[in-house]
Amino acid sequence: MATPQPQAVVEARAADGAVLRLRRHGNATAPTRLFVSHGNGFATDGYIQFWSRFLADFDVVVFDMRNHGQNPPAEPSHHDYPHMVGDIATVAIAARAEFGNKAAAGVFHSMSAQSALMQMMAGGEHFAGLVLFDPPNVPPAGDAGHEPMLAYLRMLTAWAARRRDRFADPLELAREYGRSRSGRAWSPGAREQMASAVLREEATQWRLACRPELESSMYRQGIDLGLWPRRSDVPAPVKLIGADPERDHPAATALANRALARDGGFDYLAIPETSHLMQLEKPRVCAEATLDALRNWGLF
Repeated sequence: MATPQPQAVVEARAADGAVLRLRRHGNATAPTRLFVSHGNGFATDGYIQFWSRFLADFDVVVFDMRNHGQNPPAEPSHHDYPHMVGDIATVAIAARAEFGNKAAAGVFHSMSAQSALMQMMAGGEHFAGLVLFDPPNVPPAGDAGHEPMLAYLRMLTAWAARRRDRFADPLELAREYGRSRSGRAWSPGAREQMASAVLREEATQWRLACRPELESSMYRQGIDLGLWPRRSDVPAPVKLIGADPERDHPAATALANRALARDGGFDYLAIPETSHLMQLEKPRVCAEATLDALRNWGLF
């Protein structure tokens, strides 16, 4: 599946000058706007099998987080959660200014889910609801999920720092995804779509848009983020959708999100037989879960 050409492209500028490229897809006359973004080290166009299912019924705005995907490089020292939290507001305000005001919901994964959650907790009122896929929050000390999440984030911090960032072409990276345990479970075509979304062509080679040291830094920041909210901390309905905590060898995030739903009182759903990258593994099931949440909130 090829990513469709956007109806419009807007370059929003954050307070520090970072450029965030919004792409408008879908039904511009629909009453609800969906904002969609991605997890650390990835890019939103790589999730096309997931968000393409919303195009008939929603005004869809997709965007990449700073230093990811289609965005031009931003200041490396600003590649952190405080700036990404601000970027969520920047994108919402820019879309409203360019495309008009309407009810809006955010559909975010992992790092972008954490950023949107913190933006709303800080008083943001840009979304009438948030669908959050598997935010990698660390449970409090003493919780059974605490040490597994710390180990997971430490492992990813080290892995990302040493990963290769140059490839002969996107197919080479797609093959690398396919050699990983996670990537082997992705839906057919998703590896190629993600590889094309995260790489930039440079002369005779292709390079990751998000440099390894920046990807690594976000995993490291997640260790001490301290994000463990309650439902009452968020001024909008939230649907928490997690990886499967009941499968053999569940992802650490699956255990963490089950605990977050329990402690925080969030509306929660686990997608059976999925890992942290569930939207790439089961895009149809994840889209249906999203639509169910939007329907319950009167946004679909």
